[in-house]
Amino acid sequence: MNKFPSKEIVLALRRQYPKGTRVALVRMNDPYTKLRPGDLGTVDFIDDAGTTFCLWDNGSVLGIAYEEDAIRFLDNEDVSD
Repeated sequence: MNKFPSKEIVLALRRQYPKGTRVALVRMNDPYTKLRPGDLGTVDFIDDAGTTFCLWDNGSVLGIAYEEDAIRFLDNEDVSD
């Protein structure tokens, strides 16, 4: 059974991944998703359960579940022109 994160953790996630943050998928614990590690997206919002909803470049809007899935920041080295 999944435990919801505390209010403090959700607030910390919102500070860490504000709307508009570019991210890459590290892993997703969902056998039915078409998202794959390395897929890129933009954070849209984080709900009260700690799920980070992204607008993925491939059109998906699937959320990143707290402590089940993982994303990482994109930095300047990750972005190619």
